[in-house]
Amino acid sequence: MNDYRMLIDGARVAGEGGHFEVLNPATETAVAQCTAGSLAQLDLAVAAARRAFAGWQLTGHAERSACLQHIADAIEQDAERLARLIVREQGKPLALAFSEVMGGVAWTRYAAAQEIPVELIEDNATQRVELHRKPLGVVASITPWNWPFMIAIWHIMPALRAGNCVISKPSSLTPLSTIALVEIIARHVPNGVINIITGERGFGSAISSHPGIDKIVFTGSTATGQRVMQAAAGNLKRLTLELGGNDAAIVLPGTAVEETAEAIFQAAFLNMGQTCAALKRLYVHESQQQAFADALVAIAGRQVIGDGLEEGVTFGPVQNSEQLALVTELVEDARGKGARVLCGGERLARPGFFYPPTIVSGVNNGDRLVDEEQFGPVLPVIAYRDVEEVLRAANDSDMGLGGSVWGPDAEQALAVAKRLESGVAWVNCHAQIQPNTPFGGSKMSGFGVEFGLEGLLEFTGQQLLYVRKPGAA
Repeated sequence: MNDYRMLIDGARVAGEGGHFEVLNPATETAVAQCTAGSLAQLDLAVAAARRAFAGWQLTGHAERSACLQHIADAIEQDAERLARLIVREQGKPLALAFSEVMGGVAWTRYAAAQEIPVELIEDNATQRVELHRKPLGVVASITPWNWPFMIAIWHIMPALRAGNCVISKPSSLTPLSTIALVEIIARHVPNGVINIITGERGFGSAISSHPGIDKIVFTGSTATGQRVMQAAAGNLKRLTLELGGNDAAIVLPGTAVEETAEAIFQAAFLNMGQTCAALKRLYVHESQQQAFADALVAIAGRQVIGDGLEEGVTFGPVQNSEQLALVTELVEDARGKGARVLCGGERLARPGFFYPPTIVSGVNNGDRLVDEEQFGPVLPVIAYRDVEEVLRAANDSDMGLGGSVWGPDAEQALAVAKRLESGVAWVNCHAQIQPNTPFGGSKMSGFGVEFGLEGLLEFTGQQLLYVRKPGAA
């Protein structure tokens, strides 16, 4: 069994807290041992990053860009191994894991090509005023278990591109691919620019309150994000928080059923529904609710469930037993209140955390399955009568990450989408995320932006340069 270690100041080190096992969710057996670090080792990583920042912040944009291009090349060359590692620790089908890795390559190359502009505010005979952007210092990246490789890329690459040094803290459920990523990055940057700390508990609060860390970028649950925000107040850390989502989708009357149902299924069950911006509540006009439910059930029936490394598998397990228990609990709560489970609805009787794609009707706002983020392979299909009613229902959530509207008239759908209370609203698609389009939530789904120029600037601070010209009065 491989022994995965941390990386501090360019050296692979064993943790002072022993080891913990990483399970394959398709078999419930350990696939690796990962070292558990100590809080003292976190201090060492922070100190290494601060030392490295003294030089890294002075490197030119061209040099940083070249580093990221080399990193992207190395990831692409190692894509097959990385994808298989993701499958073993996270459970998704191999084709999806490979897409995750190659998406990481594309995001890295995009970050490498980005430029940080200097904004000329004023230039006249007496003065010149410029707004510059400077790196913040040490950035901590705290990543979840659903897209362990891709989200690490999203956090780390713009931080490095902007001139910061990074400490990565992956989920203890899925640390392996992130360790592999950091080891690749470390081959192309000076010692201490990238570090990784692993462990099961205790690091989140220590990172959040650490006085040597200048910014935290966190992707995870709203409750954990609140704790991060509270602990970060000690030194007024900058924060980017991408938290929970309970994305609503509205299907307008007259929408083509078969074509739209396929796109909706993929948006809802991507990564077995374990995606923050997955479609999680489907509101369909009462004239088409049954037709859409039937179409979704048919698509669910075509999925091949199994270990992601097996040939032909399209649907893997839930990543961990705790999440499986929540999914089961929400479906049973709905069933107990009279909901109709149209397909799925029970854990498969085999090793692994397998739960089939599940479609539920006969639920509405106020039911736990609708109000709470299931973050798993279950989709409630809810009937509505008119647009005002469905907008009230869609917006009746304390979360506001994404949302979508589907319909035959794009302008009509756009008008409805503008009224969604979400950081992102899509028309006739859902969860379309690109490196050049800013992405962030509203309400309890967090704040700050990832991707695009806006996302890159989140890793910088402003400095205004005000120059009085010689001879000016």
